[in-house]
Amino acid sequence: MDNQGINIYKRYRFPPEIIQYAVWLYYRFNLSHRDIEDLLSERSIIVSYEAIRIWCRKFGAQYARRLKRNHQEYGDTFFIDEVFVKIQGKQHYLWRAVDQDGEVVDVFLQPRRDAKAAKRLFKRHDAEPRKIVTDKLRSYGVAHRELIPDTFHDTRQYANNRAELSHQPTRVSGACGSSNR
Repeated sequence: MDNQGINIYKRYRFPPEIIQYAVWLYYRFNLSHRDIEDLLSERSIIVSYEAIRIWCRKFGAQYARRLKRNHQEYGDTFFIDEVFVKIQGKQHYLWRAVDQDGEVVDVFLQPRRDAKAAKRLFKRHDAEPRKIVTDKLRSYGVAHRELIPDTFHDTRQYANNRAELSHQPTRVSGACGSSNR
């Protein structure tokens, strides 16, 4: 690391390597600040989740860009779901697509939950997945038939649990005034 890189950590109590590791964990594995605090304490590094939050806020954009640039490819199966959120009193839908490894492929906020919104989500991806897994919302079927008809579409009950679980941080934290539909 060059001198300029070290200077950005100059007034911090912890060495740059620990700060970098904590921020990397946050952005690479989508862990909470408290989870990272626990992981570091397992390694005898005592740091508060609040310090980790500050580090992620200050250095996060750099890490997110670097991880996105180094990211190879998503898997060939996309799990897609949407959740209702309220933003400033207005109802919106947060659409989320994750691959079979749990990597977030896309997050998309729309005011509607219709075929047009589903098509918009599907068009945002360069790669065509081998398989998509969704709930039985009819909008997904329309978008599937019109845009990616050769892709296998799985709508079995419980098959979409991976996408449902990917919404958990949004639901639990109360971010954006969300609710459980």
